[in-house]
Amino acid sequence: MKNHPFHLVDNSPWPISGSLGLMTTTSGMIMWFHKNDFMLMLIGVLIIMLTMIQWWRDVTRESTFQGMHTNKVSLSMKIGMIMFITSEILFFSSFFWTFMHSSLSPNVEIGMTWPPSGIKVFNPMNIPMLNTMILLSSGMSMTWAHNAIINKNYSQLMQSMAITIILGLYFSSLQFYEYFESPFSISDSIYGSTFFMSTGFHGIHVIIGTVFIIVSTFRINMLHMSNEHHIGFEASAWYWHFVDVVWLFLYMLIYWWGS
Repeated sequence: MKNHPFHLVDNSPWPISGSLGLMTTTSGMIMWFHKNDFMLMLIGVLIIMLTMIQWWRDVTRESTFQGMHTNKVSLSMKIGMIMFITSEILFFSSFFWTFMHSSLSPNVEIGMTWPPSGIKVFNPMNIPMLNTMILLSSGMSMTWAHNAIINKNYSQLMQSMAITIILGLYFSSLQFYEYFESPFSISDSIYGSTFFMSTGFHGIHVIIGTVFIIVSTFRINMLHMSNEHHIGFEASAWYWHFVDVVWLFLYMLIYWWGS
């Protein structure tokens, strides 16, 4: 019997398999770009998905059934999530910096104008504005869910989580449509590069956040969380609010001011 509140994690194969999956995926993407063969990339994505499912299974088992997530462990997880979100803020700041640097002093290669010559930008009052309202609404429903779990209101909790998931999927589908109808591509000057890199990475974060919330919803439905212990749900809520705030900066900087 241990005489400390910390969780000494058992040996796990998932960090190694996850690394192999990431390496296979990136190598497969290079083959897809150069040889139009995406089979290796699909294998890498499959490895990552299987690793995620089994790793989450182990964490769920440790927290829910083995009682490993003590108050000390829960605090360390919260601090870890805060540090992760901080690193993500710095990650997106690099894209904002690039966009501002290129737009405030456009060089001669792009016609010394912003947006560059020949680029037809999106109307910020169309799909971008709708996506902004969708994400703001999803942030409200996520806050509603957080309040519901604290007050032990199970029915409102499931309703608000379902609304958040639907809005997240709606946002992703609209962004896919926007990309499909885009009059420019990622290779169209610095504007295309920064636009698709920043909005594309944000779109990936929305998909990850939606999966995060779906997993939390399934765990709540199986009574894995309570009003006093819901670290997984709380982390998904923090992550979703971070995604909301980043989108507001993206909308104001790239869609509205940049156009």
